[in-house]
Amino acid sequence: MTAGFQTLEIRQDREHVETVVLRRPEVANALNTRMGEELFAYFEALAMTPSRVRCVVLTGAGEKAFCAGGDLKERNGMSMEAWAAQHLVFERMARALVTCPVPIIAAVNGAAYGGGCEIAAACDFVYAAERATFALTEVRLGVIPGAGGTRSITRAVGERRAKELILTARSFSAADALEWGLVNAVFPGDALLGKAVETAAQIACNAPLAVRQAKHAISRGSGMSLSDAMAFEIEAYNRLVPTEDRLEGVRAFNERRAPRFKGC
Repeated sequence: MTAGFQTLEIRQDREHVETVVLRRPEVANALNTRMGEELFAYFEALAMTPSRVRCVVLTGAGEKAFCAGGDLKERNGMSMEAWAAQHLVFERMARALVTCPVPIIAAVNGAAYGGGCEIAAACDFVYAAERATFALTEVRLGVIPGAGGTRSITRAVGERRAKELILTARSFSAADALEWGLVNAVFPGDALLGKAVETAAQIACNAPLAVRQAKHAISRGSGMSLSDAMAFEIEAYNRLVPTEDRLEGVRAFNERRAPRFKGC
């Protein structure tokens, strides 16, 4: 699945955990068409075989940038048809991130601007380095966030704050992102990836079917009324009752040992 990737590095830092590195450091890991295609391919393949990995950490190469947004050099002089075709790739990439059944932790190691900020916001939650900065700069280019940013940012920080950030296009710090709810935790740069992988490993130790159903219930339920969300939660819960992992969890508790989950 990972063979032939040019803009991504895929590695396994812990059991059941994969780290995906955006690797175009010469251009601050800017998002070009190839990277969009490869991110879509990776996360779409993971959606087809979610039992292969239990958690993913997404980060950028180097210390300066997570992802500087769309590669404007590649876009310079694009026809409207080519621009639209490229953006369709980015739309599919964003949907693959948002709908991936496996939890994704963004480890934002540097600048996350434009589409890079949207990629981070599309993940399930975000850890950031102290040096990280964020911005939604699209209105300076005559467009708006188009990879889910108007919704993902709004859901994270609230409507009024999202309007301020998107309409001004100004940058903000990791500390600001933490205070406003876009980021879950901030760490020194040299500790960031280790902390993200450590959290991913904690997730991977839990029953994978239960983790995926919990993520599904939270994501879908957030757009429902309370009564509908509760009904959806019960459906997700009931799918887990007949599983071997549910039986193993109870056995392990009573036998005072760590459970051995198999994802079935």
